[in-house]
Amino acid sequence: MRKRIFISLDFEGLAGITSWSDVDKKSSDYKQQVMLEQLRALLRGLNDSEIFLVDSHAMGDNVPWEITNEFPNMTLVSGGVRKYYMMYGIDESFDYIVFFGYHAGVGTIEANMDHTYSSSSIHNIWINGIEMNEALINAAFGGLFNVPVGCVIGDDKVVAQTKKHIPNAVYVSTKTSVGRHSAIMKSMKELLNEIENAGKTLIQREKNSFNIFTFSNPVEMVVEFSDTLRADLVSSMPLVERLDGRRVKIVHEDYKVIFEALLAMTYICAAARIIS
Repeated sequence: MRKRIFISLDFEGLAGITSWSDVDKKSSDYKQQVMLEQLRALLRGLNDSEIFLVDSHAMGDNVPWEITNEFPNMTLVSGGVRKYYMMYGIDESFDYIVFFGYHAGVGTIEANMDHTYSSSSIHNIWINGIEMNEALINAAFGGLFNVPVGCVIGDDKVVAQTKKHIPNAVYVSTKTSVGRHSAIMKSMKELLNEIENAGKTLIQREKNSFNIFTFSNPVEMVVEFSDTLRADLVSSMPLVERLDGRRVKIVHEDYKVIFEALLAMTYICAAARIIS
């Protein structure tokens, strides 16, 4: 049976990428083609599966629509702001989720461009006491719809972090991160083969061979911001409790509320740049 696959695409965790200018569409160093080479390898591996690809880096306009001529089995979600941003469109119809180009959580030692949802505003996030990265946060949202994470493609640090909690997914380490803006790269040919083979491996497995990742209730999220202004601003949100100068807490039985609260905090913090 043809598989239906949800791909959430980020950029920082890909090979050939080490600095913010590499992933900034306005930069002359923007490495769109590097990203597309790795994406094509994955899509080749997934063969004729039904692909729903959500462009989830920055403003979500990194993957050109023209690629659907090459891969007509793909639907592309592009642009922002949109509801559930990196996980827009997820529902019970998908067999599994692929996190493509993902990176380590904020504060990870020797991680290339480590951050969690906001590189400038969020200093740390814990959910039920576990330090978060974007893969785990988004995996739990997929879990609300009983969709498992089938594959994670990103740097070695995000692979190590995520595998501890989602051990039976298919993993590809795109690079070995050695610092905030440095990494060791394997050959492109070797990596593209690994990514394509990961796609082939994934579609050979059934949905029930993967575990659904969820948080136990009640769900408690603690967010530590980069400064007190951002904590000031988000403290006006319903259900949010101020813990100290830079940390806030929200507790709820429904993880969807937690997830939406985090997105709202991220958007509020983006506005904070104007007044800080």
